[in-house]
Amino acid sequence: MIKVFCGRKAFCARSFKNRERDFCRSVAGFTLVELLVVIAIIGALVGLLLPAVQAAREAGRRMGCQNNLKQLGLALHNFENAFRRYPPSFGWSGTSGDAALNWSAQSRLLPFVEDLAVGADIQRQLSNDYHFAMLGGTAGTTLLSSLKIPVLLCPSERKNEARIDGTERHYPLNYGVNMGTWKILDPSLGVAGGTIGDGAFQVNGKLKPASFSDGLSKTLAFSEVKAYTAYAREAATQTISSPVPTDPSAIAALGGTDKATGHTEWVDGRVHQSGFTAVFPPNTRVMKTVSGVDQDIDWTNQREGKSLTVPTLAAVTSRSYHSGLVHSAMMDGSVRGIAESIDAATWKALATRAGNEAASGEY
Repeated sequence: MIKVFCGRKAFCARSFKNRERDFCRSVAGFTLVELLVVIAIIGALVGLLLPAVQAAREAGRRMGCQNNLKQLGLALHNFENAFRRYPPSFGWSGTSGDAALNWSAQSRLLPFVEDLAVGADIQRQLSNDYHFAMLGGTAGTTLLSSLKIPVLLCPSERKNEARIDGTERHYPLNYGVNMGTWKILDPSLGVAGGTIGDGAFQVNGKLKPASFSDGLSKTLAFSEVKAYTAYAREAATQTISSPVPTDPSAIAALGGTDKATGHTEWVDGRVHQSGFTAVFPPNTRVMKTVSGVDQDIDWTNQREGKSLTVPTLAAVTSRSYHSGLVHSAMMDGSVRGIAESIDAATWKALATRAGNEAASGEY
């Protein structure tokens, strides 16, 4: 075979036995300009398709988030059917520092979630009044509190990881229970009269459907929260008669010890770990500068069970990674996306169980 190259074309002459025929075939190549044009077209197509792919993924994450809330709503109804009441947000015996009853409402619901293998073990621990911080603890064992519970985690959570306190001790959650509009507990009134929360879950609560005069369909049960939310606690600057803050910028001045581990303990029933309040509408930014860094924070006047005189008052905001809204479940089990633009008064009306407010407007 003989090849002759001329310019961009390669000519091939093939000799046959009888040399009756010669033929030539042309083979074309790419120029650099043509290659760049192709790359540009591919880039443009990727640019057009990427938003659609991202939107599809976000739609999938939203659906997963809604399904988690539906499971929790169903578990709540199963719990009420079994015990004829709803679970408390937190257990308190009236002793400062008491720990044996502090399981979260979410913990108490997990035995009623379908296909959750850990549910039976949680039920066993609850039945024996074990404190979650005492579970396991020896070399080679796994703390129940450190287990990842998928139904409590939004697919969009960006810090879906165990909290390390010397060892893997806790795992976060993304669905807080509704603990009302500001006041959680007045310990000075004792166990019998200390609970003052106006939400769907309260300290030592034994609420029943009849307790919800506003209607189960108009009272929040769960709403989204973000794991590892910064918060300030033990400020002890407010009394039970202190007014509810109306300006997010006023929270930083209330004081307290700064922490960075809010909503990282699914077992703990305290409001900054497993609850939310309706002081501010969803996704409100409550800013505080900590060590030169601006942080979006929650705030509690005093943790439940840590004082016999200082009340627990809390501004713990519902937050979501889903743009423009938070997903919430109502006490009747329905799930909806609530716009972050919801009127503040309407949001508070949805957070009270018996406030007799008109929950009007878009939500």
